[in-house]
Amino acid sequence: MNIKDIVNRDIVNLTNCESEPIHIPGSIQPHGFLLGIKKGDFRIEFCSANTADFIGAGPEKLLGKYIAKVFPEEQASLFASYANEEVIDPAKPFVFILHGTSFNTTVHQSGDNVIMELEPFPDGTLQLPNLYTQTRNFVSIMEKSTGLLDLCQEVADETRSITGYDRVMIYRFDEQYNGEVIAESRREDLVSFANQKYPHTDIPVQARELYIRNPLRVIADINYQPVPLLTIDDSSAKGNHSLDLSLSILRSVSPIHIEYLKNMGVGATLTISLLQNQKLWGLITCHHYAPKILPHYTRLSALLQGHFLTSQISVREVAEEYKIGEEVDKALVESLTILHQTENFMEACYESASLLKLANATGAAIYYDGKLYTNGLVPPDADLLALFSFLSNAYPNQSVETDNLIDIYPAARDISKYAAGVVFHSMISGGNDGILWLRQEKVETIKWAGNPDKAVLKNEDGNRLSPRKSFELWAEIVKDKSMPWRKSEINAASSFSYALQKHINYRVIRAQEDQNRALNEELKLANKELSNLNWISTHDLKEPLRKIQIFASKVLDREDPDLSMQVKDSVERMRFAAEKMQVLIEDILTYSKAGNMEKVFVRTDLNEVLTHVLSELEENIEEKGASVQADNLPAIEIIPFQVHQLFINLVSNAIKFVKIDRKPEIRITTSIVAGENVPDGKGTRGQQYHAIAFHDNGIGFEKEYEHRIFDIFQRLHPAHKYPGTGIGLAICKKIMENHRGFIDATSVFGEGSVFTIYFPAK
Repeated sequence: MNIKDIVNRDIVNLTNCESEPIHIPGSIQPHGFLLGIKKGDFRIEFCSANTADFIGAGPEKLLGKYIAKVFPEEQASLFASYANEEVIDPAKPFVFILHGTSFNTTVHQSGDNVIMELEPFPDGTLQLPNLYTQTRNFVSIMEKSTGLLDLCQEVADETRSITGYDRVMIYRFDEQYNGEVIAESRREDLVSFANQKYPHTDIPVQARELYIRNPLRVIADINYQPVPLLTIDDSSAKGNHSLDLSLSILRSVSPIHIEYLKNMGVGATLTISLLQNQKLWGLITCHHYAPKILPHYTRLSALLQGHFLTSQISVREVAEEYKIGEEVDKALVESLTILHQTENFMEACYESASLLKLANATGAAIYYDGKLYTNGLVPPDADLLALFSFLSNAYPNQSVETDNLIDIYPAARDISKYAAGVVFHSMISGGNDGILWLRQEKVETIKWAGNPDKAVLKNEDGNRLSPRKSFELWAEIVKDKSMPWRKSEINAASSFSYALQKHINYRVIRAQEDQNRALNEELKLANKELSNLNWISTHDLKEPLRKIQIFASKVLDREDPDLSMQVKDSVERMRFAAEKMQVLIEDILTYSKAGNMEKVFVRTDLNEVLTHVLSELEENIEEKGASVQADNLPAIEIIPFQVHQLFINLVSNAIKFVKIDRKPEIRITTSIVAGENVPDGKGTRGQQYHAIAFHDNGIGFEKEYEHRIFDIFQRLHPAHKYPGTGIGLAICKKIMENHRGFIDATSVFGEGSVFTIYFPAK
């Protein structure tokens, strides 16, 4: 039988800590031995090379055998039942007894194999912990500790009392997984590591993953010689190349980590994971300065301390956050009260202490409508305005919070004593408007356990990584940073910013309403004056014009021989001007009525309207020899008298604006048009329109006048050739607006025009 080891020798030549395959070292620590059995048939597939040291049988006698051939048959049968349970409780390990020695056996599954890790009890006896006493002590600790740090210190003391290690430390990780010692219990002769920081490189990514999967790790003697794992060398077998020991207690640890511990002078360690929301919050790390094998149940007691602490971390953090949140909420309520009770909060913010307290800021500033309002400690106005300008442009209609402003705004270095950290909310009013809370720089000296930049270096031959040898305090001064913003402070700032924006909007709306109210009064007065003017135009001016026309006619009718031809010509001109002015007054009155008359819609057959119009224009049609042809027009909801006026104007224009030697030809067509096809994008998408087009063969007009011809008093031709006031098409446009429709004109100069009116189909 050929036997081979599965030691992972690639570890020796590592050049990157984060690529180290620490879960498959292929070896274990020597204070116990390991058997890997095939799941289901309990045949030994793997074993550690040190089995003879514990049970007198070497790997050659174990590999390929069933456990019933190794251990007493009764025990093997009981173990088979134990190992087949769906959930194996690590708090209840199986105990094998062989040659008078009791072996504590922890079991877990690894792929298709069941891993058995057997350790003899260190003192030869099974000592169970007093869980009642331990729990009672923790409850007492929990009651008397005032905060999370106090609780951590008590847990560190209790863990050291339970385990007997020389030093017990509790680490807490930051966002980058740099660890800080927040509690420590130690022998009096040892140098304290309290408050020291350890760089994230001390625990690489894959090591953190293992701490999450397996919350307890033991190194009994850092000077141990790794024991290789062996298996039968069967080229036809698959899956025997490695064994995942992620959940193993005896797993051999990284050579780099062993070297790290030797450089620290440590002899043995116990590490317990502290998890929150499936993330590594921190560690309980126990150091001993000589080899130390900790019994299984004592390890579980230490692990229970970790569970106790884990159960309280979230509660204590929430409690501390709640206490701060209460103060923040109180300040927020005060600020909102001032905001709603003060006409000009911007001015009041100078003296509002609650504005600072709601975010626990050292300064605050509001920039609105070109003015700067400040409170507390703030940079000079020029620097503050530059900061507002940057934040408004970089985060338009957004918010941003940072405790390291220099990261996003390099110019912050010059103002860090006022604004190392900020919370900013822009305002939708535009420009650089916004509200800003500021925090001063907090200069901090971080005590690193050795230089963090040299935590891991290549060794002298350059083939393998080596941890730092010195753990002397290495001080780093951190500047240009503020205290981090808490969630409650950020939320309070956001709530106040939202309320301030609403308050500003309300004031703007109220000011706009006041302005609109004043404009409405002015418009009412102007409309009243226009009504008076219309009355004067349509009534008071008619009588003098009528008298002018009468007296002019009388003068001309007498044919007095004493009147010269020059006088008669002047009187004739005067009468003609009066008639022209009367027509203009009538057109102005019609235009005014088109906009001011009551709009009563009646379903009407447009064929009937056209018939009445043609009857009214019969004399003009016969005089010009005009022909009018029309499609069958629809029946729609209209204001009858206005559409009658509309048809009158369009047909009259088609008769009037024609060459002298040409007889007017008018053709009226109708069709249904989709809103998106109405010219100039005037139509409503999804709405259909009745398009009624008036085609003529008149003089036409140039394209540049397609829109101008609908302006009031707009004339394209001399009055002596084509009489009129220039109001007719403006009246047409006004009538179509009253019907929520449109009028459009196209023409070929000298050949004719098409005037199209669009009525909504519904």
